Amino acid sequence: MSTTINKEEIQKFSKLSDEWWDVDGKFKPLHMFNPIRIEYITENIKKHYKIKKDSANFLKDLNILDIGCGGGLISEPMARLGANVTGIDASEKNVKIAKLHSEKNGLKINYINTSPEKLNELEKFDIILNLEIIEHVNDVNLYIKSCNKLLKKNGLMFTATLNRSFMSYIKAIIGAEYILRWLPIGTHDWNKFLKPEELEKLLNLEKFSTVDIKGLNFNPFLNKWKKSNNLSVNYIISSVKN
Repeated sequence: MSTTINKEEIQKFSKLSDEWWDVDGKFKPLHMFNPIRIEYITENIKKHYKIKKDSANFLKDLNILDIGCGGGLISEPMARLGANVTGIDASEKNVKIAKLHSEKNGLKINYINTSPEKLNELEKFDIILNLEIIEHVNDVNLYIKSCNKLLKKNGLMFTATLNRSFMSYIKAIIGAEYILRWLPIGTHDWNKFLKPEELEKLLNLEKFSTVDIKGLNFNPFLNKWKKSNNLSVNYIISSVKN
């Protein structure tokens, strides 16, 4: 059977699994990145499902699949907002950490050690989150095809990744890994990054229509991330399954 699992990538993140919830550890950049991701995702969910309320449980009754969930950094906020969350990861160690942390915090999240092409769910999901995962998979076409099978018709999918540009090489590889040491050297392979137009084309082939696309840029003066129309480094696409 074809697989999206890249064993070298899984081993890389498994070694770091104990640090997922250390805000000053190896995943500090993701902790800093999380608020803007959550803001973008919830804004687009509200628009798509015409949710007017902004209560603590405004995602109630929505089934969300978080692919490449890691230690649960995005699964947990979604569960706190009322969603029924399933988090999957090809790293067994990541899933163990995620389960322990969610149980400790009294959250009911269905964590499974698997990949999307192997996930057999009776019910399809309303929303799929592909956040900083597509640049680490073995077969991008199979990955998107698998997402299509797991998403309901008119379901919403978020795909966040890095642009294969000169600027992303300078900022995400040289800057983040070698100079600032935000990430372990070798975390990313620039050649696996996808240009926005390339990703949109792959999504369109699997019957996804782009709803919105935004750049996510780091402001060093404010020490925080913000949304913008600059797609040169990090960007996120929200798309609907036709």
